Amino acid sequence: MNKLRAQEIAASPVMVNVTCDGVPIYIQHVDEHNETATIYPLGQPEQEQTVQLSSLQEH
Repeated sequence: MNKLRAQEIAASPVMVNVTCDGVPIYIQHVDEHNETATIYPLGQPEQEQTVQLSSLQEH
């Protein structure tokens, strides 16, 4: 996923269907300099992690 789209999704109040390795996730923050995103699986905010934007897929 490109960083501009990831930032749009993170800022949007509308839930967008995005997965990381097949797991539905919520994008919490996008780091445009490192091209990473802070994410967590839906309903599991305690499992926060940082991943490369390239591992995210919008459906």
